[in-house]
Amino acid sequence: MNPNCARCGKIVYPTEKVNCLDKFWHKACFHCETCKMTLNMKNYKGYEKKPYCNAHYPKQSFTMVADTPENLRLKQQSELQSQIRYKEEFEKNKGKGFSVVADTPELQRIKKTQDQISNIKYHEEFERSRMGPSPSEGAEMERRNSQESANYRRPEQHQPQHHVQPSNPVYQQQPPASQSYGYKEPAAPASTQRSAPSAAGKRFRAVYDYNAADEDEVSFKDGDTIINVQPIDDGWMYGTVQRTGKTGMLPANYVEAI
Repeated sequence: MNPNCARCGKIVYPTEKVNCLDKFWHKACFHCETCKMTLNMKNYKGYEKKPYCNAHYPKQSFTMVADTPENLRLKQQSELQSQIRYKEEFEKNKGKGFSVVADTPELQRIKKTQDQISNIKYHEEFERSRMGPSPSEGAEMERRNSQESANYRRPEQHQPQHHVQPSNPVYQQQPPASQSYGYKEPAAPASTQRSAPSAAGKRFRAVYDYNAADEDEVSFKDGDTIINVQPIDDGWMYGTVQRTGKTGMLPANYVEAI
């Protein structure tokens, strides 16, 4: 059975039937509700199951809500709830003693810069502590220690030389209370021997490792034999390392006589 047209109410035959908006229309009856322009399936717009053209399609607008007693009560209740929450948060943060600072782009940049600086300083200190002192700093510290040890031994060189030196002169010449640098006692025999006149060709043995700090110095290791040793001044000698064949200055407190 053929349906009726939604606009004119007449029977719609299959050759002229348009099925749209849950209704059946004649092709001629399927037009805009406002301007009566004939529409098709491509250019129509439906609103409340009625066809409209693009120009006369009804535009939806917001409707105003009347200030009824119920709406006013709800509004007042929401305001009270917001005030209660604000007072609770205020009382909670009242004693903390801080103020909220706006997170501006400038503050973010400053914070990022400070983080980078702190990270760089941390890595520098970590690498410095892991790698230890540089070679130049180590040589300077050894040179300074050798000079200090030479200064400590200067009073021993002014002691009288008329008595015969025993096998351990340091322990017999000085009382135990005056020995404040006991770790350098093994080098004392070398210093006492250097004060006396010595001919060329003396042989010494290294008791510590030493790295040359200047070009006129010579490096050696613990146990190396130093030949042709000649004293220069307080705390320094001139000799040749037998293992390497190099000749130069060396600290006197790093060697002992053989």
